[in-house]
Amino acid sequence: MRALLLSLSLFIYLSLSGICQAQTIAPYKTDWVKDGAITAGGIGMTVVGSTILLNKERLTEEDLLRVDRNQVNRFDRFAAGNYNATAEQISDFPFYGSFVAPLFLLLDDGVKQQAPQVFLLYGQAMSITGALFSMSAGLTERKRPSVYATDAPLEARLHKYATNSFFGGHVAATASATFFAAKVFHDFNPDSPARHYVWVAAAITPAAVGYLRMEAGSIF
Repeated sequence: MRALLLSLSLFIYLSLSGICQAQTIAPYKTDWVKDGAITAGGIGMTVVGSTILLNKERLTEEDLLRVDRNQVNRFDRFAAGNYNATAEQISDFPFYGSFVAPLFLLLDDGVKQQAPQVFLLYGQAMSITGALFSMSAGLTERKRPSVYATDAPLEARLHKYATNSFFGGHVAATASATFFAAKVFHDFNPDSPARHYVWVAAAITPAAVGYLRMEAGSIF
């Protein structure tokens, strides 16, 4: 969550720092007051949700005695009991990398001239994603697959985020960043033959994060 807030701050700064550049016609219409308010609201809700997350009641060893894989929805049960610390570490690479993916859009002259608008929208997209995730995870008690892993370290099963499995924040944030970048590239380059590859990359990255996080036992 701290990484998400950091990325929001970075892209809002980039938006404001480029506001005096010469502008070309953009495919989007934005209102700095309205869109800024939506972005600020999203950030505010993210902070509120994060506070709820941090103050949730944690699982205890006694709770683990009552854990049963059969309590999990049948279509998710195959993942219950997963735990892989290496997969979790590897998932961080595409996760954090996705946050800077939209920066490559600045290699496009059209996007560069519309950077304030584009990165305002990026900040807005990420703030809404953060708000939806933090509030959903904060107000629900869905256990991670690793909670059911009897061979996992106790600290992993009793992690402070052990009941934050609805929904996958890493996957949501990664998808928001990569699909935002793909959409902007598509809109500024509607005739580019690279569009298809950009969309494929946008889809593969969060899918990879999702697979690795599921193997790690962090999400279903």
